[in-house]
Amino acid sequence: MGFEGETWHVRGAPDTGGEEGTGAEIGEILIEDADFPWLSGRFRAGPAYGAVRDLFARELALVGRDGAESRAEWEAVRAEIERRVRLVSPDGPVAEFLLHIEGDRAWFRWSDEPFEQEQEQEQEQEQEPGEAEGTDG
Repeated sequence: MGFEGETWHVRGAPDTGGEEGTGAEIGEILIEDADFPWLSGRFRAGPAYGAVRDLFARELALVGRDGAESRAEWEAVRAEIERRVRLVSPDGPVAEFLLHIEGDRAWFRWSDEPFEQEQEQEQEQEQEPGEAEGTDG
């Protein structure tokens, strides 16, 4: 896939009103490994990283926990990251991503389309043409 060596940028989302503000450089990721669907590499924090550092730490603390309450809390933290952060590939911003940052390491998966739309398309492709309920061959 040729992602190794690329630099991806983590930027502040528009209209969040925080220190990470529109386009502020939260950091960059130098891709060192591509293990589909995950990319990983060295994270270099930018000037606006401090405004979201605790969100990423909280997300990692919650990701491995079991239970509906922990899952709901993780989803709320993830939604806040999505609201405040943008992931930008060398080709431009991506539609959706799941990004983890721990120290100087980052790993993520991304999509040009929102994950829900991607899942719907996969389900549609799995249905074979001509399969209709109540039809006999």
